[in-house]
This record gives sequence, structure tokens and C-alpha cells, in this order.
Amino acid sequence: MQVVAAAAVLALASPVRAATDIMLWHAMSGELGRQLEKLTSDFNTSQSDYRIVPSYKGNYTETVTAAIFAFRSRSQPAIVQVNEVATATMTAAKGAIYPVFELMRDQHEPFSPGAYLRAVSGYYQDAAGNLLSFPFNASTPILYYNKAMFRDAGLDPETPPKTWPELGAAAKRLRERGTACGFTTSWPSWIHVENFSAFHNLPLATRANGFAGLDAELTINNPGVVRHVARLAEWQKDKVFDYSGRGQAAEPRFQNGECGIFVGSSATRADIKANSKFEVGYGMMPYWPDVAGAPLNSIIGGATLWVLRDRPRDEYKGVARFFAYLSQPGVQAAWHQNTGYLPITRAAFELTRSQGFYERNPGAAISFEEITLHPPTENSKGIRLGSFVLIRGAIEDELEQAFSGEKPAQAALDAAVERGNKLLRQFERASPDR
Repeated sequence: MQVVAAAAVLALASPVRAATDIMLWHAMSGELGRQLEKLTSDFNTSQSDYRIVPSYKGNYTETVTAAIFAFRSRSQPAIVQVNEVATATMTAAKGAIYPVFELMRDQHEPFSPGAYLRAVSGYYQDAAGNLLSFPFNASTPILYYNKAMFRDAGLDPETPPKTWPELGAAAKRLRERGTACGFTTSWPSWIHVENFSAFHNLPLATRANGFAGLDAELTINNPGVVRHVARLAEWQKDKVFDYSGRGQAAEPRFQNGECGIFVGSSATRADIKANSKFEVGYGMMPYWPDVAGAPLNSIIGGATLWVLRDRPRDEYKGVARFFAYLSQPGVQAAWHQNTGYLPITRAAFELTRSQGFYERNPGAAISFEEITLHPPTENSKGIRLGSFVLIRGAIEDELEQAFSGEKPAQAALDAAVERGNKLLRQFERASPDR
């Protein structure tokens, strides 16, 4: 009895080892931010050695900028969330990043690259197929339509348009019935240049869309993209297509019933469902049926988690544990179901399906089906181009010129290529790999 009591006193007197805090800087606000808080909290309660501390730093650009300045002052977080178009910029910062495949190997945490969807992981791999960052929130464009408007226009509300000619015909019918706009779109470059090219197996740029070297050049002024942009500009005249602006500016126009068809991110599905006062239909992104091999597969948007160097050694074991936790099918399935983002593993998709989620939520599986439609090619596994945030801005400048009728599609895309290639050469000259 005395021995037991002594042991109890000793245990109370011994200091309890505090959990190691690990900072995660992110760009998720609102409901997505709350889901991220829940995700990290669940990990923290699953073990007692590490505590992930999420910190919102503004939008993606603001978050990356904050991390860059923090690294210079040696106050950087261990993990930072970076949007997909900044992958080339992060890859070039070799002294600052701790590649995920090296981290998991060094920390002896379970890690199977083959478990991740190729259409997702391929975006963040090096030329040897090694995963440089951890895929986290991935989305892809899908089609949304107003079933009530389809019924009123004599269209089949259970059959979404599959091709661009079908979409154009449906949108024209909607306009004839008095709809303010037939269809609109968010993220014009991401959907109508980047994903359009992948879906039709067209190169966005030389050198395997930049994966094979920094000396890549844009090829978006090819006949396939030119025809598509020209058709959108033609439809714009009668508001069969009506341009709504950049980013997510178009989404409210669909939600309030102004436009009958909307092409936007799969990650907005929950928001659209919650805020639309009509039954929403879903479909894959349309394609041109006369293009050989189309549709191939779409590519992702969203962001990934990068690990930064020069943090205390203890933190990296915790980061690896956190990534292993995030890879678990149950964790991934819950994240997918609660946010609308894609599951990053097939196991998470199969678990979600077995739970009956897709039966209860029609349209929720379309994004997964779209990115896994066919094995990715060099043209459809993603983009690895430096300064692509700026390049996307230049592309959208020129798309707006085409949609407004100020430039023919060919001239607009020729200008986008010229402007984009100048940015690529600037990035190439500044790269340490040059």
C-alpha cells in the first residue's frame, strides 16, 4: 500500500510533457475555416504528443506572402497552405521547402504515394514522381443547372447537356423563355483555358505543361482553344452565354435564378445547394464531341500543404503524423463530405460510396468521376508554370477583350501567349535552377 501511495505521489510530482505546437498557416475562412479547425482539433485529441495550431492569414496570395516574409525572419510556420497555381514557385524555393516524400521517409511514417489519386497527386510531384507537398483541398469544374427552368423551357430536367453544342442549344432555349442569361461561368481561365485544354488533351504549354523544364512556352492560341473562346464570344452577343467576371463572381447569378446554367467549382456545391431556392441538377464539364479523345480528364484547383524547413526537429515528426492522419480513409471521407472537396484517395471515395453519401446527395460524385475518367496524359495531369497567378491574370485580361468583342479570339489568345511567355522568361531568369 505504501509503495502504491509513493508511486502516486511521484507521478503527481513529475512534470507532464507538454505537446509540441505546430503552426499551420492557411487561407480558409467561413465554413471551410470551421471545418479545418474541426479537422485539426480531431487530430489533436487523437494523440497527446503534438498540437496543430491553425492560423488564418487571408487569401492564398496573402498567406503565401506572409510565409515568405516569415521565412526571411526565421519565424515561419512548419506548414503553409498554398494554392495549386503557385506550385512552380514553391518548387523553385528548394532551400525553403521540405519535400513531403522526404519528410515521411525521414520520420518513418506510413506513406504510399500510389494510394493518392493520380489526377490530384500528379499536380504536386517532381519529374521522378515524388510528392513534394501534401494534397489537401482539391476541386474541379462541374456543370450546375436549374431544373425548374429546364422544365419550363421543355428541356429534360434529368439530362444535363454533355457537349458544348448541347449546352449552347439548351441555353438558347432558356433565353427564348425569358431567362436573363442562358449560362455563365466562374474562374474563366481555370475553366475555359486550363481545364478546357486538359479535357480535350490539348497542351497548355510546351515541356509537358512546364513539368519537364522552366523553358516552357504557352500554346493556348491553338485552334481548339481559339474556336471555343470564339464561340463563347458569339454566344455573348445574345446572352446565351453571359460573362460575369473573374473568380466566383458568377455564382450568385445562378443562385438567384438569373442564369439557368452555371459552370463552376465542385467545391461550391454545398453553398449552391444551401442558397438556391430551386432544385439543382449536376453534370460533368461539357466537351466538343469532334475533338479526338475528348473528354479525357479534368484537372484540379484548390491548394496543398507545404512543409517549410528550419523548424525545430521535434515538429517534423508531428507534421508527418498529421499527414498520415489526414490520409486515413475515414478522415478523408469526412473532409470530402463536409466540404465538397475531392477525396485524395480512392479508398476515401469507396468508403463514402459505401456509406450511401452519393445516393443521398446526387451530383456529389461527379467531380471524382470527372478527374478519374481516364488516366492523365502530359496534357491533363496539371500545370507547372512559374508566375502562373500573373499569367492567369493576363489570360483573363485577353478573354475579356474577346468576350466584349474588342478583339477576335485569335488576337486575344495570341496576346495572352505573348504576355504570358514574357512572365515565364522572367521567372526562368530568376530561378536558382537556371
